[in-house]
Amino acid sequence: MTSPPPGSPADPPTPVPAQAAGVDPVAAPRDSAGRNDPASRNDSAGRNDAATNDAVIRRIERASGLLANKAVARMSDQLPWYPGMSARYRADIQLVVQAGIASFVEWCRRPEHARELSSDVFRVAPRELVRAVTFRRLVDLVRVAVETIEAEVSNIVDPEHEQRVLNDVLRYSRDIAFAGAVVYARVAEERGAWDARLEALVVDHVVRGDQDRALSSRAAAVGWRNPPAVTVVVGAAPPQAPEAVVDEVHRLARSGGLEVLTSVHNQRLVMIVGGRFRTTDGPGDGPAAEPHAGGAAAVAVAPGGGAVPREAAARAVAAATGDPNRPNSRRRAEGELATSVESALAAAEVLMSACGPGPVVVGPVAADLAGAAESARAAIAAADVVAAWPAAPRPVTARALLPERALAGDEGARRALIDEVYIPLRDAGAPLLETAGTYLDFGASLEATAKALYLHPNTVRYRLRKASEICGLDTADHRQRFTLHIALLLGRLDSSPA
Repeated sequence: MTSPPPGSPADPPTPVPAQAAGVDPVAAPRDSAGRNDPASRNDSAGRNDAATNDAVIRRIERASGLLANKAVARMSDQLPWYPGMSARYRADIQLVVQAGIASFVEWCRRPEHARELSSDVFRVAPRELVRAVTFRRLVDLVRVAVETIEAEVSNIVDPEHEQRVLNDVLRYSRDIAFAGAVVYARVAEERGAWDARLEALVVDHVVRGDQDRALSSRAAAVGWRNPPAVTVVVGAAPPQAPEAVVDEVHRLARSGGLEVLTSVHNQRLVMIVGGRFRTTDGPGDGPAAEPHAGGAAAVAVAPGGGAVPREAAARAVAAATGDPNRPNSRRRAEGELATSVESALAAAEVLMSACGPGPVVVGPVAADLAGAAESARAAIAAADVVAAWPAAPRPVTARALLPERALAGDEGARRALIDEVYIPLRDAGAPLLETAGTYLDFGASLEATAKALYLHPNTVRYRLRKASEICGLDTADHRQRFTLHIALLLGRLDSSPA
């Protein structure tokens, strides 16, 4: 029988020893036909890679203690602030480093849980450590720890695995940095929320007039530096979130070199403002004023007596009436930033862009935070009645609204008008008081006043000028004339028999 030609389908394959192919004849997987199975070969390679990876991880795990110690030693050498920390904080940092290296080992085993594992590192640290170590120092600590691990990788794993481990260290350090940033951001948010609550509490105490001994210390805790002059500014709260409004007020205060405590209080924005501005806006800080040109006098007389220069008296007029054209105005030109704030009104101008639409009222100046309660009381009382003066400037002083406040029942405003306007005129003599009262009762008509009093018009002019010098209110100005009229009416009521 003739044999089939070589290479034909009937020709059986020539057997090749398994050893020559480099395959273990016992361990080599085969399919149902007895041939090697490619899928089984892949599974075998995967198992070999997993076994190799586990071996690398075990080596790192065994070296974790050594890595932690070397990292801490390197921190002492490279970070000048680290040796100066207390032993307690250094022990806490070493604990975090050890936890970080242990987390790296677990991170290599379970990369799908990388974010959770990275965050776990900082859970072993006490909260006090976050306050003792700034975020910038945390970055330095992470950098030194990563450099230590990178330097020791070649001593821990075989050369063929070194690059892969270094890449893992790089990715892990990124996750640690983000986890640390989250921790510090959370702490900063909590601290900011606490500071905001404490600041609002201080403002509330001032508004309610509470004499709390702890008020100064609470204010100092939120950054108040006890400036030499304090006032209270009240405006409408804008529609933005209160947190955003408070941040804007603080930003404006920093730009103007002012201290500020603020909160949104009953739909109003209340700002306690401190600075080096004048403690008074004019002589006596009252409604004293020099008459305008036309009935001009070179010198005005303050309520307490004594002559004052024209410029100072004019400044007092502005303080009482809220005159937007007051002398030495601190209003800023467009695009120009005030380099210093010298008055309470100027301070309000710096801050009032943070307020909502409507009037902005400035309370009287106090010497310290304890005296700010009276300033707040006056500012809020004025804010309640400012709608009665539609032409009021913005900002306007609480003293400029003394007539409206008195008509609304503010006892402090009533007494101020009587004591600072009516009584000085009364004490100056009956002719001046009678002439001023008649002039106002007859609608500011010079001729009608002269006729009613049987006086020459020049005599009436002279008496009115003297009355203006004494009480500081110009009878030629309609707003100051209104203030004088209310003061005289209140004085008559106060002097009438019960």
